[in-house]
Amino acid sequence: MGQKINPLGFRLGATQGHHSLWFAQPQDYSEGLQEDKKIRDCITNYVQKNIRISSGVEGIACIEIQKRIDLIQVIIHMGFPKLLIEGWPGRIEELQMDVQKELNYVNRKLNITLTRITNPYGHPNILAEFIAGQLKNRVSFRKAIKKAIELTEQAGTKGIQVQIAGRIDGKEIARVEWIREGRVPLQTIRAKIDYCSYTVRTIYGILGIKIWIFVDEEE
Repeated sequence: MGQKINPLGFRLGATQGHHSLWFAQPQDYSEGLQEDKKIRDCITNYVQKNIRISSGVEGIACIEIQKRIDLIQVIIHMGFPKLLIEGWPGRIEELQMDVQKELNYVNRKLNITLTRITNPYGHPNILAEFIAGQLKNRVSFRKAIKKAIELTEQAGTKGIQVQIAGRIDGKEIARVEWIREGRVPLQTIRAKIDYCSYTVRTIYGILGIKIWIFVDEEE
């Protein structure tokens, strides 16, 4: 009991903020929500298509969207932004054109910027991508989680919990395995918990990865 709510939504207004900042009338809210999803999907698909690195980590921690009447500001928080901009000066412009084409904007300006985050492996989305890449390469899940925990500890976090569900290591019967290191106070609202849920497709089937990272605690 008490662990069925999303840890990010549970702390909105206390230690967490919204990744989408805009206002809409009730009849237009669903349209704005679908617009946000299209923007995030388009950016993620572009990065997956154009970035090829050995670790399998795309490096997107989160995508923040701020909307005004005549402007949509998109901020991509990346752990490795040079992967997107190096080798091709026009990549950001091309990405911006792809998003505009997807949304069919005419009288609304779109601006995309990149922000580099410190300690990328302290963010659950990047860590989940790392574990997913290891699982796709048939690395043992325990070895993958152990390496992920080592990377997180180097980032200076206070605790981490990793859960993997599905046909782990190709076993016939699906199961759930989890490992916790340090403190992860999920029922404390003042604790800043970063959380993500990630799906990875392997040759054995679909695996679900959930990661909780205890960053800090407010006084």
